[in-house]
Amino acid sequence: MTKSPMLEDAYALRTPQDSVKLYADWAGSYDSDFAAANDYQLPRLVAEHYVRAGGQAPVLDVGAGTGLCGEELKRLGMSDIDATDISQDMLDVAADKSVYRRLFTGDLTQRLDAQDNTYAGIVSSGTFTTGHVGPEAFDELLRVTRPGGLLAISINAKHYQAAGFEAKLKALSGAITDLTLPQERFYGPDANGEHKNDKGVIALFRKS
Repeated sequence: MTKSPMLEDAYALRTPQDSVKLYADWAGSYDSDFAAANDYQLPRLVAEHYVRAGGQAPVLDVGAGTGLCGEELKRLGMSDIDATDISQDMLDVAADKSVYRRLFTGDLTQRLDAQDNTYAGIVSSGTFTTGHVGPEAFDELLRVTRPGGLLAISINAKHYQAAGFEAKLKALSGAITDLTLPQERFYGPDANGEHKNDKGVIALFRKS
């Protein structure tokens, strides 16, 4: 029997190919083995921050995985939600939830399959951590966002400065407005394991 991936495996990712392999193995059990078992709250928190800050549709869920953040957006009344992820296997699970109008594979180190200024907003829960993708992808997210569009992107607190996210947001000062950085815990009170106290910021900003 193939060993189920663990959270530590996700944190150890270094290349897009690593991500594809890991999530191919994890897709079928991710919601139960990881999200439910670890009381994973981040998708809900990102969705709530997006809606509370005035986020509109159409919205692109970046690194959508199995659709956890999309489900929360739908619960909050959002429609016209698209999804992109590097793992087709994860998107196949998300597709069964009838949340998204369009799902497409996308590598955030490359150009996404979307036109300039397509989306009124972007959400991303759990993608911008060490081993997944770095702050250089923000340029691509801004490309597909309409002027005035809102972005809500979770970033692991341990890597916010060390991996260059803080510096990137400062460098984008002419391209973005209204930056706020609320802090949140990723996991709820029922979480276990060494990552149960992980925290991060949810970077909220608009494209100029």
